[in-house]
Amino acid sequence: MAKLSNILITALNILTTIISLIAIAIFIYLHFFINGSPTHCQQMVEWPILIVGLILLTISLLGMIGSWCRITSLLWIYIVAVVGIMIGWCIFSVFVFMVTNKGAGKAVSGVGFEEYRVGDFNHWLQKHVVNGNNWVQIRSCLVDTKICGSLDRVYTNDGADFLKNNLSPIQSSCCKPPTSCGFTPKNATNWEVPKSGPASSDTDCSTWNNEQNKLCYDCKSCKAGVLANLRMEWRHFLIFNLIVILILFVIYMIGCCAVRNNYTPSSIHKYP
Repeated sequence: MAKLSNILITALNILTTIISLIAIAIFIYLHFFINGSPTHCQQMVEWPILIVGLILLTISLLGMIGSWCRITSLLWIYIVAVVGIMIGWCIFSVFVFMVTNKGAGKAVSGVGFEEYRVGDFNHWLQKHVVNGNNWVQIRSCLVDTKICGSLDRVYTNDGADFLKNNLSPIQSSCCKPPTSCGFTPKNATNWEVPKSGPASSDTDCSTWNNEQNKLCYDCKSCKAGVLANLRMEWRHFLIFNLIVILILFVIYMIGCCAVRNNYTPSSIHKYP
């Protein structure tokens, strides 16, 4: 069992080394081989990939060399790093649960989607996600991904089908004006203002613009839709977090066995 623990740690870290090298390769491709200067959206994706790749590579090399070469000091550093990541992951999971515990959409009669308000979400999310310079970068991502333009390709008629379908929080909040405005859809992203003006005094009604790079990207409803989408994704991410914590715990236990194996008399005799 003791020898097996060293083999398992080595195999696991070979796998994570390969994953880290793939992450670094993705960063190099995105940063140096994609034509044009990187947008805010690309930078938000590129650098986290590189940082995670480098951290994973460093820890993997520590575990792989320490277990294969029976270098106990490196194994101890590896175990401490794994414990640190596990504790940090637990803290992050609790934080995600707390900040996503609040927020819900409002059903709209006669349509297949919900609409959202910024005030319905956690204050931390409001302050650190949709306020200030962060929103400039998020808005840039929304425009770059053409998430609203894709609706025009799916719904090409006068918008009747569009209103009946289930839309994502971002699509229902950023790609169309609030339903309370009383605008008439010509298609998924082109809306006609009544001659009498908007039916609501909501400032989002006057903010709406039919230009594809504007739409409702500057609306309060769009910010709320982004928060709703983030809340939904983070809630799903909690399940992944629990699995990662379990895997880290198993790696920690195997690592402890490998360290104990290095201290056994037979190991010391065979590997002076």
